[in-house]
Amino acid sequence: MKKKLISVLLACTVAFSMVACGNSAEEPAAPAEEAAEAPAEEEAEAPAEDAEAPAEDAAEAPAADYSEIKVGMVTDVGGVNDGSFNQSSWEGLQRAADDLGIQVQYLESKTDADYKANLETFIDEEYDLIISVGFALADATKAAAEANPDQKFAIIDDASIELPNVTCLMFKQAQASYLVGYVAGLTTESNKVGFVLGMSTPVMHEFGYGYCAGVLDANPDATILQQNANSFADTAGGKSAATTMITDGADVIFHAAGGTGLGVIEGCKEKGIWAIGVDSDQSSLAPETILTSAMKRVDNASYEAAKAVCEGTLQSGVITYDLAAGGVDIAPTTTNLSDDVIKAVEDVKAKIISGEIVVPETQADFEAAHGDAYELD
Repeated sequence: MKKKLISVLLACTVAFSMVACGNSAEEPAAPAEEAAEAPAEEEAEAPAEDAEAPAEDAAEAPAADYSEIKVGMVTDVGGVNDGSFNQSSWEGLQRAADDLGIQVQYLESKTDADYKANLETFIDEEYDLIISVGFALADATKAAAEANPDQKFAIIDDASIELPNVTCLMFKQAQASYLVGYVAGLTTESNKVGFVLGMSTPVMHEFGYGYCAGVLDANPDATILQQNANSFADTAGGKSAATTMITDGADVIFHAAGGTGLGVIEGCKEKGIWAIGVDSDQSSLAPETILTSAMKRVDNASYEAAKAVCEGTLQSGVITYDLAAGGVDIAPTTTNLSDDVIKAVEDVKAKIISGEIVVPETQADFEAAHGDAYELD
């Protein structure tokens, strides 16, 4: 009887347990739904993580390899160490070599007879771009470009070559010259300043128009002594021109004469008067003599041309660099300038960029504003 009672009790216990287990299996329904939703949220987030992957891959992508690109430069007769536009152009190519990994080289022209041979050397060596420094190379560059239509050329300070394989790099040098002329007009104590020109050409006269206009706008009482040295490589001639002007009372002299200008600076240094440099910041040549410099960023132009060749974007035609684009300017070294002069120059720069001041670039424009004060045409 006891055994039968125990059996009944055990059977009831098992039945109760099964009912309890059944209820437990039904209760987790909500958590199961939540679990089903979780993967959906994870899947929604996955694309965002995948989307970031390409950006990371792009950031880690190796830079383009331009090590096989070759850019050559042919100097004018002033040479690569002229402290002016040849040297500035070469500095731009050296920067391109450092930044882009390209190969760069220059060939110096001792006389104009070297232009053709130097260009042909780079052509024979299959350079990707050949840069001719200066308008004096225009005829040789044009002939080489016509004979080699697949060869890319760039020329500085000449816009006369209209060929599909030639890029002309031009500058608003009159704007930079105007700024240093303004400085000269404000700085002179004798009311006599000087200007030494390297050669009589339309491009070079733009330096003269800008400088003389700047002097006279700043100081209408000033007299401007002027001489054409007719050379970019006559240091002795530059010094002689400066000495003559100093004897005649000039106390500030600006040169736009390449290597000849080194003689102008030397003459000014010996006599203890101010010289104004050109093309690059020439203050390092004579820190206590160079008042300022009219900068023409030939280095930037040669750098950009080399970069464009690497990227396959170099275009033929004329590219012009002005004050607004940073292609020309006054030198950043202002040690020898007073605060008043610096402020006046900054005001003038703003007016040139806005168009309030239009700097003359031709004889007609200059004479319309200042008469026949410019004598070197």
